[in-house]
Amino acid sequence: MNTIASAIESAAAELARTSDTLSFHGKVALTYNPLIYAWAPHAEYIRRFAGAPRDILFVGMNPGPWGMAQTGVPFGEISFVRDWMGIEAPVQPPARSHPKKPIDGFHCNRSEVSGRRLWALMQERFKTPEHFFSRHYVANYCPLVFMEEGGKNLTPDKLPKDEREALFSLCDSHLLKIIDALAPRYIIGIGKFAADKIRGAYKSQHIDTAYKNGPLIESILHPSPASPQANRGWAEQATAKLIQIGAWSN
Repeated sequence: MNTIASAIESAAAELARTSDTLSFHGKVALTYNPLIYAWAPHAEYIRRFAGAPRDILFVGMNPGPWGMAQTGVPFGEISFVRDWMGIEAPVQPPARSHPKKPIDGFHCNRSEVSGRRLWALMQERFKTPEHFFSRHYVANYCPLVFMEEGGKNLTPDKLPKDEREALFSLCDSHLLKIIDALAPRYIIGIGKFAADKIRGAYKSQHIDTAYKNGPLIESILHPSPASPQANRGWAEQATAKLIQIGAWSN
């Protein structure tokens, strides 16, 4: 494993360990940490696809219950992780899981719509994972999945302030290590939350996001089916935005 992949894997292992020590209350009934129980496929993803500098870094918010929560891969729709990327590794379910959101790993028969939309676009445009990952990499800002008592997802921005700040401090540090290792020219938040957190990570280190020769930080629409706009041609909208900012060509 080369130096870049090793640095990113070490950063992920540290985030797995430190985020697993945090406690969450309020509406949070259960927390999943796929960097712990799905470490094997996550590490394989890093080793295969983070071995050199990348022009474009995509950053998502946090794992979806039927995507990365199952496979350990960001936006990890199972069919794309297994059949397109060629990654399939053991996933050990956490000791506690919600009956409505069980962890079945690569045996899960549910589909992660956001992941399906994201990776379908990349497969259509770049054909092979080697072609896509030669210039791009996809990461998540927050590694944890939060659920309310009834099994409803709770996004990280809804955590109590003190819990949110403790978590985001760890996430900022991890993100900056990925950026330092990959040296991207474009950092694209998949959704406004992710873009705001990218800028916030720079600000936390007193780095001006507009500094000369620094990466361009932008956002694309999140592919969630909960977004009416995303349900009206997400791939076309994301492609148009990436072309507009110069990350992709026509």
